Amino acid sequence: MISVRRAAAALAAGAVLSTTAATVAAAAPSPTPSPAKVPAGLYGTTDPTYDGVWRQSLAFLAQRGSGIQPADRAVDWLLGQQCANGAFASYRPDPATACDTKTMLDSNATAVAVQALDAVKRQSADPAKAEKAAKAGAAWLKSVQNKDGGWSFTPGGPSDANSTSIVIGAFAATGEQPGGVKSADGKTPYDALLTFALPCTEKDGAGAFAYQPDKAGKLLANADATAAATLAGLGKGITARGAQPQQRPVCTDPSAKPTPERAALNGASYLAAQLARTGHLDTPPMPGAAAGAALPDYGNTADAVVALAAAGARKEATAPLAWLEKNAADWAKASGPAAYAQLVFAAHAMDTDPRSFGSTDLLEQLNATGPAPKAPDNSQASAGAGEDEGGFDLWWIIGIGTVVGVGIGFLLSGRKK
Repeated sequence: MISVRRAAAALAAGAVLSTTAATVAAAAPSPTPSPAKVPAGLYGTTDPTYDGVWRQSLAFLAQRGSGIQPADRAVDWLLGQQCANGAFASYRPDPATACDTKTMLDSNATAVAVQALDAVKRQSADPAKAEKAAKAGAAWLKSVQNKDGGWSFTPGGPSDANSTSIVIGAFAATGEQPGGVKSADGKTPYDALLTFALPCTEKDGAGAFAYQPDKAGKLLANADATAAATLAGLGKGITARGAQPQQRPVCTDPSAKPTPERAALNGASYLAAQLARTGHLDTPPMPGAAAGAALPDYGNTADAVVALAAAGARKEATAPLAWLEKNAADWAKASGPAAYAQLVFAAHAMDTDPRSFGSTDLLEQLNATGPAPKAPDNSQASAGAGEDEGGFDLWWIIGIGTVVGVGIGFLLSGRKK
C-alpha cells in the first residue's frame, strides 16, 4: 500500500530504464536470506537491498495501527537511511556515507517512510527529529513532482499509477490535501492519476487502472495499480479502515470527466469482479510461461481487500479476507515483515483481529522479525496510521514489483509495489 511490489520496482528501475512497465505480483518468496547483510535495527532477515526502507516502514505502520510502538533503535535505523535532501533510497548499506548523484533516490520508499515516521513520532525517543524527517521527506516529494502532477519511481521518469498513489498517501496521511499539491504546470496528483483509469466500456479491464501506458499508448488493466489507485482516489491509503455504508461497487462513466472518487469506485468494481472468480488474485504470467501457470497473489489480494473495504464494499471483500486467513500464513512467514504488515492492514480494514487471523497472530509474528517493540502503551495509532479514514497510505502499495521490457522475474517486496 502497498508492499512487495515497490521493492521489486526498485530493482527494475536500477536494472533497465524503460517507459513501459507492468507490475509483478508479490507471490514469490523473498531473496535468499543473508543475515550477515542485515544491520541491527532492521526488520526481516533477507537481503535489504531492494526493500529495506519499504519493509521497515510497513512494519511501523502495521504496529502503530495496533497501538504498538517500535523500538527506538528500529526508528533510528530508518532515520539514518534518509539523505540530507529529505529523500530515501530503497536501502543505503552505509548511512555514514553521504548521498550523491549515484544514490538511486526512490519516491516509493520516501513516501512510505514519511508515513511511518509521522506515525511513530509521538512515542519515539526524539519526536522533533522524527517530525522534521517526515516533513523533509514530504518536501522532497514535492520537489520531484512531474509536470503532469504525478510521480515516477525514480525522479525524472514518466509518472506511474503506483508511485503517484503512494505519494498521495504520504501527503494525506500527514495532514496535507493532495489536491493542493500542484506541479509547475498547475497539475495535481489526481490529474495524473485519472490518466491511468480505463473506462467502463473497456472490454478487458472495465474500471481498472493501468500502471503506465504500454509502448503503443494503450492502457492495460493492472490489479496492483488498481488497488493502489482506488485508495488514492478515495484520499486514503494502505492503513485505511472500512467505510460505511456498504455499497456494491458499480462501474459508471459520467458524461463529464470523472472525479477521483468516481474513478476509485470504478476501480473497486474491477477488483470485486476479479476476486469473485476464485476469491483471490493471481500473479500475471511471466513472458514465456506456460498457460495456466498463474499462482495465487497473496500480497495484491490483501491490498485489494483494503481497497474494497475503503470503498464501502465490505461484502465483496469478505471472501478474499477469508481466503487469506486460510492460506496466507506460509506466504507471510516466507516473505517477512512487509507481508505480515499487508495482512494486518487487510485485517484492520475489515475490523478483524490481526492477533487471531486464521490460526496466526500476525502482530506476534511481525514483532518477532525485528527488535522487540516498546512495552505496549495501549494508545491508539499515531496520526497518519490509525487515523487514515480521512487520509491515505502499498498500497499498496507496496509492493510491489514491475516487469520491464521482457520481464525480470518474481521478486519479493507492496508494492509493492
